[in-house]
Amino acid sequence: MSVTFPAPDPIVSSAERRTYQVRTFGCQMNVHDSERLAGLLENAGLVEATDGQADVVVFNTCAVRENADNKLYGNLGQLAPVKERRPGMQIAVGGCLAQKDRETILRKAPWVDVVFGTHNVGSLPALLERARHNNEAQLEILESLDVFPSTLPTKRDAVYSGWVSISVGCNNTCTFCIVPSLRGKERDRRPGDILAEVQALVDDGAIEVTLLGQNVNSYGVEFGDRGAFAKLLRACGDIAGLERVRFTSPHPAAFTDDVIEAMAETPNVMPQLHMPLQSGSDKVLKDMRRSYRSRKFLGILDKVRDRIPHAAISTDIIVGFPGETEEDFQATLDVVEQSRFATAFTFQYSKRPGTPAADLPEQLPKSVVQERYERLIALQDRISAEENAKQVGTQVEVLVTAQQGRKASETNRLSGRSRDQRLVHFSVPEGAAVPRPGDLVNVTVTEAAPFHLIADPVPADYSVRRSRAGDAWDRSQADSCAAPAAATTAGGKAVSLGMPALPVRS
Repeated sequence: MSVTFPAPDPIVSSAERRTYQVRTFGCQMNVHDSERLAGLLENAGLVEATDGQADVVVFNTCAVRENADNKLYGNLGQLAPVKERRPGMQIAVGGCLAQKDRETILRKAPWVDVVFGTHNVGSLPALLERARHNNEAQLEILESLDVFPSTLPTKRDAVYSGWVSISVGCNNTCTFCIVPSLRGKERDRRPGDILAEVQALVDDGAIEVTLLGQNVNSYGVEFGDRGAFAKLLRACGDIAGLERVRFTSPHPAAFTDDVIEAMAETPNVMPQLHMPLQSGSDKVLKDMRRSYRSRKFLGILDKVRDRIPHAAISTDIIVGFPGETEEDFQATLDVVEQSRFATAFTFQYSKRPGTPAADLPEQLPKSVVQERYERLIALQDRISAEENAKQVGTQVEVLVTAQQGRKASETNRLSGRSRDQRLVHFSVPEGAAVPRPGDLVNVTVTEAAPFHLIADPVPADYSVRRSRAGDAWDRSQADSCAAPAAATTAGGKAVSLGMPALPVRS
């Protein structure tokens, strides 16, 4: 079902065509919220800035780590003289840090025009207009959700893929995490609403969808169906044209066998799982209020790999939690060694005011945390390299993305993601068809590194499947007056896909 949104009174006249830029910090939920913010601003008459000189700059913030504060205030400080030189420029701050800091933002950066929270994303255009009209900063923080974000207009980052929120908020009480207090208790969307949004994305050309929630596998508890998430995955398998389904993030304590079975038996659910470990020490897990232990965690991985042998599993790990001993840290290294993660997102513990862990005794010295962190990184880098090396010689299906590797101009390689979410840089054999973003290629992996795979195939090991998503990419380029991918064969020179350089959001 496609929802049509009435255009609000624009906050600018069509003649002015003010521009905007959304800068995103944080998790996938923040990235998805930023798509909503962009959609709201465009619905209100603004256009995205292409030259870095935006009339409205919106920061969508994260509050999970301490450096989030530093990053925000550093960016705001850089914009202060810019705004002074540009009358009429506006700056807005939203997201988790805005929900937490509130008046503090306006006190530290009085040149900010709007501060809004996680529960009232849809208020941004009205707040910007009110700030302009009244010539004073606007602060609006709600304590509960006013409108479910997925009912708001969206401007997607990629026409070939999309995010779909299945829930917002979290009912867990992890001692290190401030998210529940900022995003509230979990609220679940009805399955029909979710599937209607997925169908609308597919109708618009997307072939890949990622289901989002702070804890996706507790989905359904609010309306009394503990098996709802597995049913939702299976229902996604019935949507014609949807080729790839992913989800993030589950919680090991609530991860059930029916989800594993749904993953294994639903062809378009990808062989990839992000399963946050946080620590391999049972003592630390208890202090974190993570209601599982290392044995249960490893048991889940065994079950997944038994049903989905080639699944790539990633994780989150925190180093240096208060009271973590060398023995505790060694337990984490042991679990990492056994788990054989394809990749891991590793963090040094960050003391966040307002969380129970901030008041725990035995806060560790920075030097100890740093040394342990470096040991963990070295271990996981080795494991990632070894796991990627197993891919050499195998054929992988790659969904081509618009983002290119840093060395693309030197190597003439394009980039994309395999079914198990590994990053693949691949070359196009001379004379072969050049794919568009959204098309799918089959290539044989020829080389591996810890963080990516490389495929330099011969013509016999290379094929392209043009997709509806590639067609949607061409349409989006035509609509934005950019030339679509005109090249259809590759020669010895670099191939131009007619794509603008797309910035990767932080």
